[in-house]
Amino acid sequence: MRVALTDDTVLFREGLAALLRELGIEVTHQASNERELLDGIVNDPPDVVIMDIRLSAHGAEGLHAAESIRRRHPRVGILLLSAYAETAYAVRLLEGGASGVGYLVKDRVGRIEVLEDALRRVAEGQTAIDPEIVQRLMDRPSRQRPLDLLSGQERKVLQHMAEGRSNNGVAEAMFLAPKTVEKHILSIFKKLGLEQQEQDNRRVLAVLHWLQG
Repeated sequence: MRVALTDDTVLFREGLAALLRELGIEVTHQASNERELLDGIVNDPPDVVIMDIRLSAHGAEGLHAAESIRRRHPRVGILLLSAYAETAYAVRLLEGGASGVGYLVKDRVGRIEVLEDALRRVAEGQTAIDPEIVQRLMDRPSRQRPLDLLSGQERKVLQHMAEGRSNNGVAEAMFLAPKTVEKHILSIFKKLGLEQQEQDNRRVLAVLHWLQG
């Protein structure tokens, strides 16, 4: 796997690059800002770009860069990192298309298995959303509280779905049979008034949009 890395903190960027190399991942470019990144990958796009969502004190520069990359290099995966679990940014990222995108809280990057799994999923065109962000979305106050219609088991299935897991991934995480998970998902869509989607990433997008609303 080939990865480009962008972060305005040199120490964090160099440390993450070293960690990626230990995992056997080629770091093709390192940049400190959006312009350096876009110039660096214009003729040599990587499989995945990892970047801090806040590359400066001016706001979500990393998110702007992600949107630019999606327009210019639609096949490049995007993994955004943030010091905080900011739900609005997660939803905005997914609005550009839920294929090959991820959003992790920086604290989880130190867990090699979490980082490696997120990179793999994003590179394969799947979604990887930090569980803390999903939990915050689910815990948001709502006037209608449609989540109250779900059973405890269905809520857990929904949470795993929103993180970007496939049906088989949910089954493995919850130690359930795949057919049981499929039944739960059909029930969830029916109770929430969501149309069933064929593609997992479209399903994640629909779920997250509903949670945000």
